[in-house]
Amino acid sequence: QVQLVESGGGLVQAGGSLRLSCAASGLTFSGFAMSWYRQAAGKERELVARIRSGGSLYYADSVKGRFTISRDTAKNTLYLQMNSLKPEDTAMYPCVVSGYWGQGTQVTVSS
Repeated sequence: QVQLVESGGGLVQAGGSLRLSCAASGLTFSGFAMSWYRQAAGKERELVARIRSGGSLYYADSVKGRFTISRDTAKNTLYLQMNSLKPEDTAMYPCVVSGYWGQGTQVTVSS
């Protein structure tokens, strides 16, 4: 049974930082693309960052230069380092691996 469990969200002031984690069980990271999405209240879901199986990266324009996606294959864990957070980054952040979705972790940025 595949399970993705996110952690690391919370309430932070604008300009602050958070590191999200996505721990996977039931599958191994090798060979899969891994992604972080976000969905804010009343808005469409947005792809935030992706790391492909070969290691190439994608970032949404809105987070380039502020967010960094990484993975630790030995720990089967995906990360999202978020710096210089803005109120518009407030959203639920689920991770996605091989079509499996986690429940997400809530990030709230106060102004």
